[in-house]
Amino acid sequence: MQRGARDRRSGNESVPPTPFRIGPAPPHWSKLPSDGVADLCHRESRRAPRPRRCAAQSERTRVQRGDERDGLSEILLADQLHHVQLAAHLKGTVENAIQHTQSTALKGRRFASIEEQNEFLENWETKWAAQRIHGSTRRQVEAMFQEERPFLKPLPVQSFQYFTEGSYTVGDDTCVRVDFSSYAARPAAIGSRVLVRLFDHHLEIRDLMTKSLLRTHTRSTKPGNVALPDAERLFNPSRETRRILAQARAIGPATEQLCQSLFDSEGRVGQRKMWGIVGLARHNPRRLIDRACAMALQDGVRSYKQIRALTERLFSEALADLNEPVQGELAFTQDDPLIRSGGDYADLFNLGAQASAALPPTLKEPAP
Repeated sequence: MQRGARDRRSGNESVPPTPFRIGPAPPHWSKLPSDGVADLCHRESRRAPRPRRCAAQSERTRVQRGDERDGLSEILLADQLHHVQLAAHLKGTVENAIQHTQSTALKGRRFASIEEQNEFLENWETKWAAQRIHGSTRRQVEAMFQEERPFLKPLPVQSFQYFTEGSYTVGDDTCVRVDFSSYAARPAAIGSRVLVRLFDHHLEIRDLMTKSLLRTHTRSTKPGNVALPDAERLFNPSRETRRILAQARAIGPATEQLCQSLFDSEGRVGQRKMWGIVGLARHNPRRLIDRACAMALQDGVRSYKQIRALTERLFSEALADLNEPVQGELAFTQDDPLIRSGGDYADLFNLGAQASAALPPTLKEPAP
């Protein structure tokens, strides 16, 4: 195909094919499974230089399913092309070096050692592969490689890292909440929306419109962690802070004192613990919550989970007291310090009978 010709399949202008020089043999055996050979050859082939502009048709096909494209796939494709600096609108012919080597040089051969295999492949590449005439371009591979060699650039040091992304709101504490952990988002403003990209071991906070990088954090493995420097913590009370303290005051004085101490020590980041404490009033009596907060203040406890456990324990004890039998449900008995003996009751009866006999007889009422 001549330079500047139109490719009938893609409709884009094509560029001269990029030859691929087969370097030293990758550390594999000729009779290993094909998947293992391909993986080892791929890792070894990454050492080869890459052209400034080459085809991206295979990358586009990998994320494209027919005519339907997922939004995230398009984003991943764009970042991957930017990572390797590929031009997506160009199409070229890239020789499949691994398949060609397996089907030509290594087919039906066995080697006693990896050194013997590398020596064979080096000789095969120098005397045959580089000197052959390419089947599509009708030109020598070595000659085309020497023409493009001044324009080649080294491969990226790291492989492309895949990610998921989403839009998050910056909270009142200047952090975004991701997977139950907080990450500092400054210079993004409070209440604004930012783009968060989640990688395997770190995350990036970017501007939602310009996609410019704002912050990078190591992903937390433990829920509840806060990645916020002390210099960026806010200790001035906001409207949300005053609303929480008002609810704590309605529960009891100990609850208000505990929430105020949490805000004084942690700033606005501590408001999540404060929300959890005042939220216990939805399912527990307020007097029990206030008792639990008083016990926490006395023991120096500042963890919401421990305060919740104290409240639940007090609630269980209160339920157990309600289930105990009352005085009227006790069993009948005749032996008790409050119960007199039978002789005392007999003497009292005799005394009453004698007093009644000494009294004059009462007059009978006249008949009507």
